[in-house]
Amino acid sequence: MKIALVDDEPEYLDEMSKLVRDFCIQHCCQIETVPFLNGKDFLEAFENGGFSANSSFSAVFMDIYMDGMDGVTAAMKMRGMDNRCVLVFLTSSMDFMPEAFSCHAFEYITKPLSPQRIFQVLTDILDVVPPLQKYIEVVSDRKTVRVFLDEITSVITDAHYLDIALSGGETLHCRLTMPEFVELTGGDSRFLPVNKGITVNAEYILEFENNCCVMENGAKFPIRVRSRLQIEQAAKDYHFGKIRERQAHFARRTAADGIKKGDGTWI
Repeated sequence: MKIALVDDEPEYLDEMSKLVRDFCIQHCCQIETVPFLNGKDFLEAFENGGFSANSSFSAVFMDIYMDGMDGVTAAMKMRGMDNRCVLVFLTSSMDFMPEAFSCHAFEYITKPLSPQRIFQVLTDILDVVPPLQKYIEVVSDRKTVRVFLDEITSVITDAHYLDIALSGGETLHCRLTMPEFVELTGGDSRFLPVNKGITVNAEYILEFENNCCVMENGAKFPIRVRSRLQIEQAAKDYHFGKIRERQAHFARRTAADGIKKGDGTWI
């Protein structure tokens, strides 16, 4: 995952970069940070990268008070190009809180920076950003291939190999066992074993019909009849868990960012 840091004060850019590195060490993940000293340079890089390109940013930490173009203006211009990138505002004052959230800000962090607050926000970002940062490496056709977990639709055992089907239609033939695959994914809950030697990605399940698991691409896999109810429930639990994660995030956001306006009401 790549995060843009936009602040006209170099010391805050350095501090944020260090905090992100510390977070990565603690959580065994990889996040690249790219610093910008003004909104203009950031917008040029953002536009040239494009959201779907490998060079794009998954999140932006933007200071509000900057010389030249302020953070809210830069954020509005960014939203004109993309409305999915996670936006976090950094500021020494809460005066611009309403304007900040009109940019669909994910979080609002006041300076001086708190490591605990930054770590919590980074954790929340990892919960909502598409899991492009989660991947496995497998060997297929004598080549090591990096496969993002969200691209895997199904995994089928074929003797001493696995056929890993991807959302783009490609299938990787890998010398790998199903337990080894599960270990590579870290036991990711989206992958549900529906029958002996058959595992599917719950994200791509369309429906259950006639003791079969029907996928969005039209593929059908027989499910264990005696375990049908448990399998269907596991798929429901996975999607329900995602909804609960989103709800928990917004509850934390409200608790962390709620402030009183002049009339005594809460933002």
